[in-house]
Amino acid sequence: MPEFFTVLPPEEALKRLRAQLSPLPPETVPLAQALGRALARPIFAPESLPAFPRSTVDGYAVRAADTFGATESLPAYLRLVGEVLMGQAPALAIGPGEAAVIHTGGMLPEGADAVVMLERTQRLDAETIEVLRPVAPGENVIGIGEDIAAGAMAFPAGHRLRPQDLGALAALGIVEVPVVRAPRVAILGSGDEIVPPDQIPRPGQVRDVNTFSLMGLIRHHGGEPIPRGIAPDHLEILEGMAREAFEAADVLVFTAGSSVSTRDLTAMVIERLGPPGILAHGLAIRPGKPTLVAFCRGKPVLGLPGNPVSAFVVARMLLVPLLYYLQGLEPPAPVLQPARLTHNIPSAPGRIDWVPVRLIHREGTWWAEPLFGKSNMIFTLARSDGLVMVPLDLNGLQAGDGVEVWRWE
Repeated sequence: MPEFFTVLPPEEALKRLRAQLSPLPPETVPLAQALGRALARPIFAPESLPAFPRSTVDGYAVRAADTFGATESLPAYLRLVGEVLMGQAPALAIGPGEAAVIHTGGMLPEGADAVVMLERTQRLDAETIEVLRPVAPGENVIGIGEDIAAGAMAFPAGHRLRPQDLGALAALGIVEVPVVRAPRVAILGSGDEIVPPDQIPRPGQVRDVNTFSLMGLIRHHGGEPIPRGIAPDHLEILEGMAREAFEAADVLVFTAGSSVSTRDLTAMVIERLGPPGILAHGLAIRPGKPTLVAFCRGKPVLGLPGNPVSAFVVARMLLVPLLYYLQGLEPPAPVLQPARLTHNIPSAPGRIDWVPVRLIHREGTWWAEPLFGKSNMIFTLARSDGLVMVPLDLNGLQAGDGVEVWRWE
């Protein structure tokens, strides 16, 4: 069997995988745990907000008509009838020629339809104020339901909750939220040369990088990473660990060792997980050609290259969109920074090249400096600000060419 027998462009592999997917089922979570989660159904306001007319300033509750024509040289004189206490319904009403002290957020008393700011008044004595400028009806007041009316849609299904959204739901008294379950992603490393990062590698060994970079990427995009350790280059052990990881998650991600034999073992195990099996055995991309894309018994399975740069780039291209699709969302558009290349980037027609670059701002122009390095050099990626793509049909890009840098989030 050749090493790569169904090499596909990444977008075609992702398209085939998406055709198999269904969004995950909903669950209810406490509001405090709902940040970044996608709503499983729309949320409608159970009540109007605010539920009563409220002042937006410190000042005096008045009848707007009593202030019409007021100026600093010819003020309107109003009689004070009391104060609106915070957190209570007013125990007074405003009649013609009257006013009451009110604070920001206080409930507007009956008869009042506006609030004069404190700065636009003068106190004559304990019972009288001067109004130096007029106010219009509704000025400095939030009316009932002006923020949101009872029964109005607060957020649609699929909306990913932001910090300010949690505050809005709290204001409505919503303390539990129906969301799509966060995709659980099992990460299984493999390769005799891989050891945990808390161990000192022996000659020929390297620490596990991919599990930790993938865990961060998964969390950042709404998933729940489940690290499953490192399997040796032994078919039965790898298969056993893979089956346990597969059953515990919604997505299984292998990060294979560097050898061809390890990748072949991964392919054999994936095929044994269930139909339809491997959809793409290799991608027309660099770094990341030795990637396996599969769907087994209703779950996506990815076999990423062992080299850290390759694994991360492919995960950003394939795994991140999968996380959004499983939540019933469209992936966010990449943040693109126009720039000019500082150096040539060689390539070859027939594959897509993704090259890490560092952004430099010089004399009003953004420049993208390619960071050339082998695909196992993780600091090449760590020092970069994003990626530049060399399209499938080009044999490279030239210094000075305009490019769009896909910035890291």
